[in-house]
Amino acid sequence: MTPFDGKTLSWKLTGQVFELALHRQPCNEIGSASLEELEEFAVQLKDQASEARVLIIHSQLPAGFSAGADLRETYRLLQSLTPAERAAGVRNFLERIHRVFNCIDASPLITLAAVHGVVFGGGFELALTCDMIVADRSARFCFPELRLGLIPGFGGIPRLKRDLSNSLVRDLLLTGRSISATKATAAGLVSQLVGQGEALRVARGVAAQITKMDCNATTAAKRFIKPIPYEELRQEIDLFCELFNRPVVEAALRKFVESSDVQPYLP
Repeated sequence: MTPFDGKTLSWKLTGQVFELALHRQPCNEIGSASLEELEEFAVQLKDQASEARVLIIHSQLPAGFSAGADLRETYRLLQSLTPAERAAGVRNFLERIHRVFNCIDASPLITLAAVHGVVFGGGFELALTCDMIVADRSARFCFPELRLGLIPGFGGIPRLKRDLSNSLVRDLLLTGRSISATKATAAGLVSQLVGQGEALRVARGVAAQITKMDCNATTAAKRFIKPIPYEELRQEIDLFCELFNRPVVEAALRKFVESSDVQPYLP
């Protein structure tokens, strides 16, 4: 397979390990450009299923794994479209990102997210599509969407419910607070907690171990223990779209865009 190096991400296949690297400044915000390249990646992921055994998703940026959706682009969308156009545009974007994330979630490859720093919103949702999260001690996990009058829209709620106890799910969603990698490990969200800067190296070591296992057995085991909550994912899209067109959301996005803070997405 020919390696790909795009504007927001890149990928390569080394042996039986497929690596997706995020590199959109400042912190891998997911907007239209990222989505287009993620859709190309999803096609490659399906095509490489016969050659690759493991997928590792990681970030090349020091700020973190991903700050989530590109809220500045979202605000510009609100300003340039009619309410009806906004509703259709948001639903189309969500349906597209869900197709990509569902592809990763349901892939026969064993998938690892190697995370550090900011793992917020849509970035957290991307990590949740993976079978295992390897986190360095700098990682912090957060769903700040309710601060904007929204809910996570990239599949985060059903996947978080699938993986964690309901009490922590409610805590993360309803307070918008961030939790440390240490707390995330204790809750069972993170499979391995490692030293700062070590997440990708450790994830590659885990990948090497996985490739020694029987391919059919690992695929069957993954399918058995990791159901995809498709119906709840569709419901999440409907609820997000219902909330999105309200004036309070536009006001919150305006406040975010006009903020002079270096990282206004931080709690």
